[in-house]
Amino acid sequence: MTTLRALVLGCSLKSGPQESSSDLLGRQILDALADHDVDGDLIRVADQNIKFGVSTDEGDGDGWPAVREKILAAQILVIATPIWLGQPSSVAKMVLERLDAELSETDARGRPSMYDKVAAVGVVGNEDGAHHTVAEVIQALNDVGFTIPAAGSAYWVGEALGKVDYKDAGPKPDTTGASVKDLAANAAHLAHALAATPYPAGQ
Repeated sequence: MTTLRALVLGCSLKSGPQESSSDLLGRQILDALADHDVDGDLIRVADQNIKFGVSTDEGDGDGWPAVREKILAAQILVIATPIWLGQPSSVAKMVLERLDAELSETDARGRPSMYDKVAAVGVVGNEDGAHHTVAEVIQALNDVGFTIPAAGSAYWVGEALGKVDYKDAGPKPDTTGASVKDLAANAAHLAHALAATPYPAGQ
């Protein structure tokens, strides 16, 4: 079986070497994907000097074009985001806004640029809102051409008004861990299928 590539975009508000729960969940998803012939990398978006905008390149040192090249080279994209005020992080929203440019981009066959790519979502937070956050991100990714697998999300939400982060909560093999395995298996299966049988070009 051909080895595919995955890219996780860690959408923590934290930059640099600070520990991040969303990065941790993203790396756990990468580890699970590795069991299905998928290699990958994680990029923390806050460190990439990405500018606000809705084009493929906002110029003057914009970090998005380099990230976009990695997205184009991957068959699976995972957005890993914390929940803030019941919503995806502002970093995740910026990523989705930059992906809006793909609505007018096409590949060599004239198809939308993100066709044949699979997308999934990982969410962490200390408040309710996981389903809402997943829904916002998945709908946006599907709008720009990504295909969403069955069980294409994994999340962990702590106790209401709690202070414990996912990175400090200890393993959750029967809940979040099980969802991560399902996400990885289904995303990899779908990505391998699309690699073998791509979507047809438009008529």
